Amino acid sequence: MASDPIVYVIDDDDAARHSLEFLLDVAGIRVRSFASATAFLDAAPPLGGACIVTDVRMPGMSGIELVEALHKQGAAVPVIVITGHADVPLAIQAMKAGVADFIEKPFDDEVMLAAIRDALARQAGDEQMLAERQAVLERMATLSPREREVMDGLVAGKANKAIAHDLEISARTVEVYRANLMMKMQTKTLSELVRLVTIARLA
Repeated sequence: MASDPIVYVIDDDDAARHSLEFLLDVAGIRVRSFASATAFLDAAPPLGGACIVTDVRMPGMSGIELVEALHKQGAAVPVIVITGHADVPLAIQAMKAGVADFIEKPFDDEVMLAAIRDALARQAGDEQMLAERQAVLERMATLSPREREVMDGLVAGKANKAIAHDLEISARTVEVYRANLMMKMQTKTLSELVRLVTIARLA
């Protein structure tokens, strides 16, 4: 990670963008904002030691399209996408595209700051990622076949009822499996679980 990290905020919502700028400024983190993904790419700011926070839905280029464009450029910069509740399947698609995390609106300031600091810290090197991947694989090995099926459904963005229908079990039973697998995977939120499974599936 660079000695002087910076966060690039990309959001077409002026109020949301300024609010995030203020939050980061108060936290002592350098920040620069853009009203669109295109404006960000046109500006081509330095990405060393940087982290990007972007809304998943924006006019023109979406947050996912931005991630794909950065990948084509070979840019290894962590991206956090902000999403509304209805956009969770889209956010999971973004996780698979390689974003660092997704955070649902309305979000807690401390959750956002923790995600940003974590993303910046994870830039420190690939060795840490490899160690984390091994730890995730070891946790996954403790899951029962049914727990793994429920986990696959969750990671695919399915609701408990849809998973229950697919597996021909009750929604209540899915909740039990979900609680057990979250405990075994040592995760508290769906975004954490998706991130870990994404890491485990990296080639």
